[in-house]
Amino acid sequence: MESLNRMAIELVDEALEYAEELNIGGYDLANDATVLDFGLEFDGGIEAGLLLTEIQTAGMATPSHHLEEIGGAPIPHIELSTDQPALSLLGSQKAGWELTTEDFEGLGSGPARALVAEEDEFRQIGYTDAFDLTALAVETDQDPTAAAAEQVAELAEVEASSVFLLAYPTASLVGSVTNAARAAELATFRLSELGYDPLDIVSATGRAPVAPVGADEPTAIARTNDAIAYGGTAHLTVREDADVFDSVPSTAADGHGRPFGEIFDDLEWEFSEVPADLFAPAKVTIDVIGGPTYVHGETDEGILVESFGL
Repeated sequence: MESLNRMAIELVDEALEYAEELNIGGYDLANDATVLDFGLEFDGGIEAGLLLTEIQTAGMATPSHHLEEIGGAPIPHIELSTDQPALSLLGSQKAGWELTTEDFEGLGSGPARALVAEEDEFRQIGYTDAFDLTALAVETDQDPTAAAAEQVAELAEVEASSVFLLAYPTASLVGSVTNAARAAELATFRLSELGYDPLDIVSATGRAPVAPVGADEPTAIARTNDAIAYGGTAHLTVREDADVFDSVPSTAADGHGRPFGEIFDDLEWEFSEVPADLFAPAKVTIDVIGGPTYVHGETDEGILVESFGL
């Protein structure tokens, strides 16, 4: 298998080449690490979000967009498909890196995680990457710092000048797009958390609405989670049957049926207190090759209308 980081860096080069057309910007930090601004000072957009999604999945997933109606309002939806779900979704796209220094805080996803490979997912899929350049997409409302880049460089065992940080806030169009693109990833992750071997997931497709950009990070975080938990759908093709498929969608979780804004408020925005099984698409089809097809869960348009202010 090709290096995840090598494939992602080719797409980073594309982002740098077409930065103006994508409404994004790039600059170097004092330690020569490169920052690509996908929504902090620049507007970004749908195309920027789709390209960032490709980088997050190391070029092994195909994102697209189309219009569907929610509450009578046309809303963009993002669909993503991959035939390498273990590597592209769990090994790259998953937001598993809490990038925290004295002067910076953000949540990292992308192929840089595979150079460190300390998360459980990498033991499950048996993959560790090796490459001399790396990219980490960072969901944050702060400008990345040299210290943040140094942390990535140290843990990934590359030079700081080889680090590309792709930064965007949740409250941005890119934030709404990239989060909507996580329906397949969250279904795959949820199934693996239930004990299913992710290497037996052959193909994954997910779809979710692009949440209207919130006025602040808490509003955006709540809306983008609602977009998946109440409007997200996924289709997985798997090799082996199992008795856990009905627990994959968010509808199986305690607390399902309330907007995330209410849930977060009740828990005083302590994310670790939110039941993990809420972070999943609302409806899932699971096709067992040569076996049965299962359909579990349901979407809730009413909650989306409330959450999105439609």
